[in-house]
Amino acid sequence: MSTVDQADGYARSVLVAVSLSIAGLLAAEFVTIPAFLLDPTLLESPGEASNASIFLLMTLNFLGFFLVGGLYLWWTERGWEWLDLRMPSRRGWKYVLAGVVGSIAFVMAVNVVATLFELPSSENQVMQLIGDDPNMVLLMIVIVFLFNAPAEEFLFRNVIQKRLYAAFSRMGAVIVTSVIFALVHIPAYALATDGSLAPLGAIGVSLAVVFGGSVIFGYLYARTDNLIVPTAAHAAFNAFQFAILYLVLQFAPEELENMMAVSVEFLTTLA
Repeated sequence: MSTVDQADGYARSVLVAVSLSIAGLLAAEFVTIPAFLLDPTLLESPGEASNASIFLLMTLNFLGFFLVGGLYLWWTERGWEWLDLRMPSRRGWKYVLAGVVGSIAFVMAVNVVATLFELPSSENQVMQLIGDDPNMVLLMIVIVFLFNAPAEEFLFRNVIQKRLYAAFSRMGAVIVTSVIFALVHIPAYALATDGSLAPLGAIGVSLAVVFGGSVIFGYLYARTDNLIVPTAAHAAFNAFQFAILYLVLQFAPEELENMMAVSVEFLTTLA
C-alpha cells in the first residue's frame, strides 16, 4: 500500500478511525489475559488484588494500544517514520504547560457547572483497583508516564488524528478524534460500583471531561506536530490528579468521597 497520503472521503476516514479505536480496545482485552490467569482475583474481586497484579494488568492494557497502532503503521507501510517524535523546543514546552493548566481549568469548570446543576459524576473503574491504597496511587503515576499517556497519545493522536488529516481540516480531525475518544470511554463510566448502570447525567458529565481533555491534547498535537507535547501534557495532568488523590488518602481520608470525581475524571478506560 502507498505511504503517500491522498485526499480521502469523510466516511472512509471516520470508519478507519473508529475501526482502529475498536481494535485498540479489543487488543487491550486480549493482551491482559495473562494478568487474569496469573491472578484470578483481578476478575473476581479487583479491589483485593495485589499491587503487582494491578500494575501488570494496567501495563498490558495500554500495550494493546501500542500493538494496534504499530500494526497499522506496518500494514499501511507508513513505518516508524510516521511518528512525530522529537525533543520539544521552548515553544513546545510552553504548549505543554498551557495544556496542563488548561486541562486543570477545564475540569474545574465542568465540576462547577455540574455542582450548580446538581449533576452527579460517575466513578471510573480505575478506582475499583486503587481502592484506598496510597502505594497503588504512586504506582498509577508511574503507569501514567510510562504507559497510559504514551499509548493513548500514540494511537489517538499520531495514528488516528494524523490519519484523519487526509479528509478533515486539522481542527476537524481534532474534534472527530475527541468524539471517538470520548465514546470509547463509555464502558469505563457506565457501570456504578455496585454493578448497576450509572445515571445518564453522571456518564454525560464524565464523558464531557474526557472529550474536552482530548480536544486540548489534540490541539497541542495539531499545533506542534510533535507527539511528545500532548503526551507530556497528558501525563502531567493525570499525575497531578493522582497526586491530589495521594495527598487525600494520606492526610485527609475522610474527604476521599468528595475528591474522587475530581481526582480521576480523565483517566483512561480499563480492559
